[in-house]
Amino acid sequence: MSAMKKPALGRGLGALISDIDNMPFNTRVEIPESQVTPASIMEISMDKIIANPYQPRSTFDEDSLEELADSIKTLGVIQPITVRTTDDDKYQIISGERRYRAALLAGLETIPAYIRKADDQGMLEMAIVENIQRENLDAIEIAQSFQRLIEECNLTQEDMANRVGKKRATITNYLRLLRLPPEVQLAIRAKAISMGHAKALLSIEDSKKQIKLCNQIIEHDLSVRQIEDKIRKLASENKQKSEPQDSHDDPSVDEAYIHLLDIFGRHLDNNSFFIKRGENGKGSVTIHFNGEEELFNFLNLLEQTNL
Repeated sequence: MSAMKKPALGRGLGALISDIDNMPFNTRVEIPESQVTPASIMEISMDKIIANPYQPRSTFDEDSLEELADSIKTLGVIQPITVRTTDDDKYQIISGERRYRAALLAGLETIPAYIRKADDQGMLEMAIVENIQRENLDAIEIAQSFQRLIEECNLTQEDMANRVGKKRATITNYLRLLRLPPEVQLAIRAKAISMGHAKALLSIEDSKKQIKLCNQIIEHDLSVRQIEDKIRKLASENKQKSEPQDSHDDPSVDEAYIHLLDIFGRHLDNNSFFIKRGENGKGSVTIHFNGEEELFNFLNLLEQTNL
């Protein structure tokens, strides 16, 4: 028996989108809904289209939509949207919701659309890939999209990297952004700080300090290099505060150390003893001896010497 053919998703999402984008637009024809097949193109009534619940974009720039609507009024919808059929004879958007919204603003009654078969996982994956490839998502939306793929599609970071054509390190860096406080994430979404700024802030564990530094970036227009230098300086200051006072600064400890060196140096070979100074006046003395006789001689020395 021949092996069962793998579903299209196994080829990678880049291939799925390429299949759609490479299809000639001039092949569009009117197709009876009863004869709809995967990758068919047809004009669909706007009132029969419903939004994609898996849409990774949470916001749409109104000015940008207006500009696209003006273009659609003049040129029409150049690139069809992609939809799937639903059980109630509606069409659910897989990708192209921005074009759909702009078409509504332009007053179109119908819109050209590719008809594809897709399950919920396919819907989510295709919507995310379409948006990522078109660079329409901000960094936090991309991070949230990757997180949804992990949670809802049970993908590992390695799987996801292969599906969306990104390096695994890139996936990891985006997901780390979700550890930042909401205030910092909002600044990223508003493009008030860059991805580089965000990566620098992630080196700090204290969320309050992250927010404070984020505000400084915005208020003083700090570069990534400047904020990295600032963070290194703060880390160095914190380390110095946490370190115990160096006992070398204590004159009484220095005097005792010198006295001990003098006594041992006068009675022992330099290679037979070792004095190590630690912190807070602590330390250790190591004495090497070659036999019991040498040990007893040293003990007698200690008894006779006023340390």
